[in-house]
Amino acid sequence: MGKEIERKFLVTGDGWRAGATGKPYRQGYLSSLKERTVRVRTDGEKGYLTIKGPSIGASRDEFEYAIPVADALAMLDTLCEQPLVEKIRYPVPFGGLTWEVDVFGGENAGLIVAEVELRSESQRIELPPWVGSDVTEDPRYFNSNLARTPFRRW
Repeated sequence: MGKEIERKFLVTGDGWRAGATGKPYRQGYLSSLKERTVRVRTDGEKGYLTIKGPSIGASRDEFEYAIPVADALAMLDTLCEQPLVEKIRYPVPFGGLTWEVDVFGGENAGLIVAEVELRSESQRIELPPWVGSDVTEDPRYFNSNLARTPFRRW
């Protein structure tokens, strides 16, 4: 069983952009219940099916499996809840960690969030100067909730 431990922050500046190269992601949800989510994602030419348990603080169970990209595209177009979550993800090194800056498009255009995966919830991290509020435990920023209630509708 996998465990995801991550913190999530709003991005407040452009200092992360220097030299950053992004990759487009499309993702949708077969199930977006609070108790569990089942996500289909494409990232370039790869497809994934991910099952996540409920968040407890910054942690939750996570199981991720590679699937054929054609299957992922078909599920996104025919089975997933709408709208899909569209974003460009930029890996940005800072403080010995890789931060993932997500610039959302579509119904979530205007939202920019940075996530960092941790080894433990108590791990100390150095915050980049371009992050602001910690929104780790704010459910509005969960991608599954952004699919149900997009940022543009807030």
